[in-house]
Amino acid sequence: MPERVVSRIIAIANQKGGVGKTTTAINLASALAEQGMKTLLIDLDPQGNASTGLGLQLGVRKYTTYDLIFGDSPAQNIFVESDQPGLWVVPATADLSSADIELMSRARRSHLLQDALRQRDITEAEFDYILIDCPPALNLLTLNAMVAAHSVLVPLQAEFFALEGLSQLMLTVRNLRETANTGLRIEGVLLTMYDRRNNLAQQVEQDARTNLGDMVFQTVIPRNVRLSEAPSFAMPVLQYDPVSKGAVAYRALAVELMAKHNKSARERVEP
Repeated sequence: MPERVVSRIIAIANQKGGVGKTTTAINLASALAEQGMKTLLIDLDPQGNASTGLGLQLGVRKYTTYDLIFGDSPAQNIFVESDQPGLWVVPATADLSSADIELMSRARRSHLLQDALRQRDITEAEFDYILIDCPPALNLLTLNAMVAAHSVLVPLQAEFFALEGLSQLMLTVRNLRETANTGLRIEGVLLTMYDRRNNLAQQVEQDARTNLGDMVFQTVIPRNVRLSEAPSFAMPVLQYDPVSKGAVAYRALAVELMAKHNKSARERVEP
């Protein structure tokens, strides 16, 4: 009897906006699916950019992350297959904007997403990876993601003061590890929007690797025009321009991540 797949749940978070968080969520999910990993991307950002970036228009978002957290709908009705084999999405809409207020009045308000991901429909789907695209804030939605996750992947823009903004997130992870999720850890810090011709970017990388060591991924995501263009065509860069520097970098990140978890590439999962 084949061994049951246990999903690896990773929250992609940074309270600062504009650091490549959603870009990373979309393209890492796409790269993992390309490697044959059955992957679920949960869009936890009320802006719904990850959903749009994967081609899910508002008309097909009948059930959303809001329903996953608060509703009674079976999870199998909520995750939608994307155009890419092996990649499913729980989409988001602006309905999620009120979630923080509603969560305040709920018992176990930081654990609702964790409870939702324990539904039989999701555990029996046997996703290799569940990625959660968090909003750009350390609010109750982000806390739900971190309580539900095994680890947090932190995109970090290679710019001045980049490391200073990391301290609050690290403190939040440490506090959650002591209270709500003892197994939570930092999956890694990912340098994004990196320009090797820029001395400042090189200094940020050097400081990050000096201060954080192996916590920083070896893979670095470059500034890349094709990477910036892809969302306007509602597709990951791996589909928009498979040979671009951005696509190559996210493939390398997926392989590096899988190696950390002792997972090997396999044939794509068919519907």
